[in-house]
Amino acid sequence: MFETLSARLTRTLERLRGSGRLTEDNTREALREVRMALLEADVALPVVKGFTEQVRTRALGAEVLNSLTPGQAFIKIVHDELVAVMGSDAGLDLKAQPPAVILLAGLQGAGKTTSAAKLARHLQERLHKKTALVSADVYRPAARAQLHKLAAEVGATGLAPTADNPVGIVTTAIAEARKQLCDVLIVDTAGRLHVDAEMMDEAQRLHAALAPAETLFVVDAMAGQDAAKAAAAFGKALPLTGIVLTKADGDARGGAALSVRHITGAPIKFLGVGEKTDALETVHAERLVSRILGMGDVLSLVEETQRSVDQEKAAKLAHKISKGSGFDLEDFRDQLQQVQKLGGLGALLDKLPGGGRVPDHAKSQFGERELRRQIAIINSMTKRERRRPEIINGSRRRRIAAGSGTQVQEVNRLLKQHEQLGRVMKQMAGGGMAKLLRGFKGQLPPRF
Repeated sequence: MFETLSARLTRTLERLRGSGRLTEDNTREALREVRMALLEADVALPVVKGFTEQVRTRALGAEVLNSLTPGQAFIKIVHDELVAVMGSDAGLDLKAQPPAVILLAGLQGAGKTTSAAKLARHLQERLHKKTALVSADVYRPAARAQLHKLAAEVGATGLAPTADNPVGIVTTAIAEARKQLCDVLIVDTAGRLHVDAEMMDEAQRLHAALAPAETLFVVDAMAGQDAAKAAAAFGKALPLTGIVLTKADGDARGGAALSVRHITGAPIKFLGVGEKTDALETVHAERLVSRILGMGDVLSLVEETQRSVDQEKAAKLAHKISKGSGFDLEDFRDQLQQVQKLGGLGALLDKLPGGGRVPDHAKSQFGERELRRQIAIINSMTKRERRRPEIINGSRRRRIAAGSGTQVQEVNRLLKQHEQLGRVMKQMAGGGMAKLLRGFKGQLPPRF
C-alpha cells in the first residue's frame, strides 16, 4: 500500500543522508519533495501542512544544526513526525464484563464482514479469547448466513437471533454469548453505499444498546478522499476507538490511512492484507513508519515467523544439515511452503532493511503464483525422485512438467535452484555462516 510513498520518501532522504550540513535551501527542497510525496499518496491537505511545518521547525532548530550527522538527524525527525501522525500503538481494550463487545461500523463494501471473521480468528489464536459473531444487518440478503459460515471457518461461535430489528438482534446476541461463556462478541453492522441520516441513527441506537468496549471504523484503503468524508461522518456520530484499514495489500497509495487517522483521532489498529481469514496485521506505528522509510520491520517479521513456521520441521532440518545428510527436494518443498505462509518473498523483503530496493521483477520470481507452481512441480515427483534428485533425467523431467502443468524449462530451473540452495546449506553446516554474513557487511542501511 505504501510502496509509492515509500519509494519517493526514500529517494529524498537518501540525498540528504550524505549531506555534510543542512541549510535552509536544501531543507526547503527536501520538504517540498516530502510534501509532494504525501499529496501524491492522497493524504489530506491539513495533514500535509501540519506535518511539513512540524518537520521544518525541528529541522532548522539546534537539534539538527548541532548534529554531527545532520542528514541522519533530519531522517529521524521525519520518522518521529510520521509516527506522531500515525498515532501511538493501542491494542484492543477488552477490560469489560464478558462478553466484551466490539462494534464494527463502515460503508457497504468496506470489508466489515470479512474483517469480523479475521478479528475473531486473531482474538482466538493470539489472545485465546472465546469469540462469538453476530450480524445486525437486516437489509443485505444472506448477510447473516455469510457471517455464520465465516464464524464456522475460523472456529468462532456464530449467533443467529430470530429478532427482526437490529437492536433486538444484538440484545438477544449478548444474552446468548453470556450463556455460552464467550469472552468477546463481535457485532457486524449494516452498511450503505453512501452516508445517510438513517444509517447514522441506527449506528447510534446500536451503540447505546451495546455500550461496546471497542467501536472500530472499517474503511477501504483504496477509497482515497472518499475515506476522509466517511471518516468525518462516522467520527461525528460515534465515539470511535480505532480503525481497521482493509485492502491494504492492493495498489492504494496509503493516503487514506494518514487522513482517516487525522480526522477521527482514533489510532489505526489493524490492516487487512489479503482475502484469507489470517490476513490481518496488528499495527505498530513505529514499525509501519520504519517500513515506509525503507528501514524494514524485523520485529514484526520475527513475530510472524514464530507464529507461522513449523518449529519441529525447522529443528529436524537443522539437525539433518548439521549431520551432513543433505538437503533434498522434500526439504526444499517444506521451505517453499513456509515462505508461502509468510506471504512470499516480496512480503519478507518489505520487512527487511533495504528490501524495498529489490526490483519488482526479482520479487515476482518468488511471488504467491510462482511458489504454487514450484510446489506443484515437486508434488508431481515420486518420493524417490524427491529424495534423490540426481536420478531425474530428461524423460522424468518431461513427465514431471506434464504432471504439474508447467514447462520442462521450469523444472530445470527449480532443480538448479535446489542445487544452489543445497550448496549454501552445506557451507552453513561447515561453519560458513560467519563468512556468509561478512559478505553482507556494510550493505544494509543504518536505522537513522
